Amino acid sequence: MNAKNKMKRTYLDHAASTPVRKEVLAAMRPFFSDKFGNPSSLHSFGKEARDAIESARIKIAGTIGAKPEEIIFTSGGTEADNLALKGIALAHKGKGKRDHIITTKIEHDAVLNACKWLEKQGFKVTYLDVDSEGIINLAQLKRLITDKTLLVSIMHANNEIGAIQPLKEIGEICRENGAYLHTDAVQTFCKERINVNEMSIDLLAASSHKIYGPKGVGSLYVRKGLRLEPLMHGGGHEHGMRSGTENVPAIVGFARAAELAHHEMKKENMRLKRLRDKLIKGLLRIPNSRLNGPKDEGKRLANNVNISFRSVEGESLVLMLNEKGIAASTGSACSSKSLEPSHVLLALGLGPVDAHGSLRLTLGKSNTDKDIKRIIHMLPKMIEGLRRISPL
Repeated sequence: MNAKNKMKRTYLDHAASTPVRKEVLAAMRPFFSDKFGNPSSLHSFGKEARDAIESARIKIAGTIGAKPEEIIFTSGGTEADNLALKGIALAHKGKGKRDHIITTKIEHDAVLNACKWLEKQGFKVTYLDVDSEGIINLAQLKRLITDKTLLVSIMHANNEIGAIQPLKEIGEICRENGAYLHTDAVQTFCKERINVNEMSIDLLAASSHKIYGPKGVGSLYVRKGLRLEPLMHGGGHEHGMRSGTENVPAIVGFARAAELAHHEMKKENMRLKRLRDKLIKGLLRIPNSRLNGPKDEGKRLANNVNISFRSVEGESLVLMLNEKGIAASTGSACSSKSLEPSHVLLALGLGPVDAHGSLRLTLGKSNTDKDIKRIIHMLPKMIEGLRRISPL
């Protein structure tokens, strides 16, 4: 084994994905072999699989204060967002006066690109501004929402800068104006307290692989009585909302991951906040550095650190860290192959150069004080070296 393979590896990209917990893997394993039945079959093998799905539905619903029949299993957050936005828009197209959608400039691409598609179908979309910390202005939402607004889609917390939106207040504004509220809760599901009734949420997207569950599975909460046009047509699975034989092992794993994360949420958040704040304090000692996102710890995800370093390219910094065995990000992992500056950071008011100089570090269960000390010690030298050769 060479020296590189012996190098200590530190994972600081938990907003992109997380490893599957051993408890989750153990729960999934029987459904790959012994309990392999098709959940739509009438025999005992099918019933075994169907019972597992319905048990999972109960667990997922319980984490957000929903009813089990309001949970639709999907292939992940992107499909859930698309089903929510396109499903509700197409179900109401031509059937009333509501053809207006409101979202924000810092949404995940799954929402932004769905909105662009809906604009081509004749819907009007308004994109809300955010302040310098990534929080929307409630007064602007009140001003722009009308009796033509069908849906407001605002993410619970941003995947790049960790900004948590005031969903309860947003939900109240939607209710007062007869509009539905959709939220992309991929970064907050089982990490922040969510109650769909208290927050007046009508549609909520969640993903398994952000909470130590398997990839390729997620869910959409759909408030009972709300009409959606399905995107997948077939045998009418998932209450007719998502045809296709369910991925039973993944659904079982997702539910087990949610059960564990929800139970541990309060204690783990306290631990992560302590590490997060220590990391932010250490990195802001570097000259010409800037914290992106909320400074108020209560408005920021417990595990999120996003800092811009003047005259440094984030991509170069990520590659240098990787050479030292540290996994980090310079934006959203879903679009990190793009060399365009982050649309989220541009919306905060950063220029393209500063937006390119961002580093996102997102903490998780495996991280310790040693990891924080290591990166605080390592980064200043890297940044100094990059600035020395930077044309900026």
